[in-house]
Amino acid sequence: MFDRVIWIVLDSVGIGEMPDAAAYGDAGSDTLGNIARRRPLRLPNLCALGLGNIRPLEGLAPAPAPAGAYGRCALASPGKDTTTGHWEMAGIHLEKPFPLYPRGFPPEVMEPFTARIGRGAIGNCTASGTEIIERLGPEHLRTGSVIVYTSADSVFQVAAHEEAVPLADLYRICDVAREILRGPHEVGRVIARPFTGKPGAFTRTANRKDYAVAPPEGMLLDQLAARGVTVHSVGKIYDVFLGRGIGPHVKTRNNADGMARTLEAMEATPAGLIFVNLVDFDQQYGHRNDVEGYAAALEEFDRWLPRLRERVRPGDVAMITADHGCDPTTPSTDHSREYVPVMAFGPRVRAVNLGDRATLADEGQVVAEVFGCELRRGISFLKEVSGGKDRKTKRQKAKGKNQKAKGIRKNTI
Repeated sequence: MFDRVIWIVLDSVGIGEMPDAAAYGDAGSDTLGNIARRRPLRLPNLCALGLGNIRPLEGLAPAPAPAGAYGRCALASPGKDTTTGHWEMAGIHLEKPFPLYPRGFPPEVMEPFTARIGRGAIGNCTASGTEIIERLGPEHLRTGSVIVYTSADSVFQVAAHEEAVPLADLYRICDVAREILRGPHEVGRVIARPFTGKPGAFTRTANRKDYAVAPPEGMLLDQLAARGVTVHSVGKIYDVFLGRGIGPHVKTRNNADGMARTLEAMEATPAGLIFVNLVDFDQQYGHRNDVEGYAAALEEFDRWLPRLRERVRPGDVAMITADHGCDPTTPSTDHSREYVPVMAFGPRVRAVNLGDRATLADEGQVVAEVFGCELRRGISFLKEVSGGKDRKTKRQKAKGKNQKAKGIRKNTI
């Protein structure tokens, strides 16, 4: 029935705390719900697909007859970051989260790092990216030392002014960091954070580059590549998966650019997977506790949604989801441990309530089933949305209950 999937990740658009949220310091986090309580949201097109049917959201009425399937997914792996969420979509479950460094990186990381890059490093603390370049940017320009910082996520971020440290040098520095950060210090991502401007008016540029950990072999994109399925990525998807299994790919400057590139990808890729990440919700608004900016970005996406829907063909399955939360209404500026929405639609997709799904891998299993693959994790809901029942493989039938009872195994697919 289907030959193309358009899979759009609204980065950080969570839909309410998971049962273990308190263990992550996220009790009360509810990205969509809290924004809707703070500021009226106008999301008629998302609501038409069933957003308001997933759970009560203030001012977002449930659709009497939703135009798509709707539900929410839990994150089965421990953690609440980009890599964990996206990897789980591809069928990878982690046994333990990537390491965190709330007090900065230890000498066994920083000493070989500065020795190999031939520069000093300043900062080495948990910080907001915009705040730390304003605070340490002048010293960086004066000394040539790069700015190193982290967050509540498992990241090693290196900021440098593009005129003081050319991009090629910054990327080489991040390559060095990635080589050092292995074993017990294997963070989820090393991130190059270039900026420009003068003191008091520094601006981060679109030349960010992520250096993720290599995903285990056999994940969804590997399987699609083995079957000759085209994967066209938009946004940071390419970086998260180190380009594995991905053919055409494009980076984006912002959400508007990402949405435009998605439509271009749909014109260029008549069959296969179009895998999209729209990062502004998280990067520009969630981490900065910008409620108004976040709300406006949601409304911008909603206004664009009809343009997407009019290009969806009979052979398409389109899915809208998220990878974690990042509630801008809480004191924290970090990601939050939340359920994420999932909405599926297309001319041949039935409007059904998908309920609460145990893992984001259920979405990946839908993609796998469309293209004749099978993941070890997740239960596809493709049959349910196309007129049948959920398909459980023999392995899933045998292991499903045991997997839930015994917990998550180490970095498995």
